[in-house]
Amino acid sequence: MERSCAVSGSGAAAAPAPSPSPESESCAGLWELPVEHSEKRPECPRCSRPQKVCLCPFLPIHPLKVSTCLYIIQHPAEESRVLRTVPLLAACLPPDKCKILVGRRFSEDRYPELATVCRNPGTLVLYPGAEATNLEEVAVMSSSPSFIIIIDGTWSQAKDIFYKNSLFRLPKQVQLKTNISSHYVIRTQPTNSCLSTLECAAAALSIMEKNKSIQETMIRPLQALCSFQLQHGAQVHHSKEHLLKNGLYDKPMPKNKRKLRRMELLVNNVKI
Repeated sequence: MERSCAVSGSGAAAAPAPSPSPESESCAGLWELPVEHSEKRPECPRCSRPQKVCLCPFLPIHPLKVSTCLYIIQHPAEESRVLRTVPLLAACLPPDKCKILVGRRFSEDRYPELATVCRNPGTLVLYPGAEATNLEEVAVMSSSPSFIIIIDGTWSQAKDIFYKNSLFRLPKQVQLKTNISSHYVIRTQPTNSCLSTLECAAAALSIMEKNKSIQETMIRPLQALCSFQLQHGAQVHHSKEHLLKNGLYDKPMPKNKRKLRRMELLVNNVKI
């Protein structure tokens, strides 16, 4: 009978160890080097920016006095963005006038305070659409302090939060009627009329409080942020609408028909 070459048990002969390659020998000393642990740069407690690029000189000396209370509903992805605007927004207002809730789904059981606010007749949700009323028209008839809910996220994230949380369809839906262009030029917007969360809040508060200086004061730190980034290598981001209309959009066109249709609407229904 032919014997197998494989030997099992304690008497098995050990296979010779492979000789080290020249590459492994040259890297051998690297494993002994001390590991440097990266430390997070110290942040300013007010504006949440690194202390070396603190924006507090551009914030109001004292929080603005407003009667309207903002509820910022923030998508979790926004919380980790470096150049987000909500910390600057919160730094402009008293803590009890700007409340931030992070998440995708908001049920009445888990958020009873938010549910109470949504059922308040004086609460407004800022989300554009065919059913939305211009905020200016609502402000004319409003005399008492109110709540405004603003969703912080990309357009697709905001749409998902708005339509998949029934609480946000209880308040009166409003939108901003404005022709101003966004100062948030370091991030690409879908259209020329899209504004950052800070800009939406600043415009809304200016209208509800009937005080134009509020908007100017709140926009100042955003302008400083963008100016600093542009001075240090950032590029101006034109809106997708601007790029499409001027033949500057250099990315592949989507194959999804709905997405393609949305892009066609950005150029006023011109066939792309």
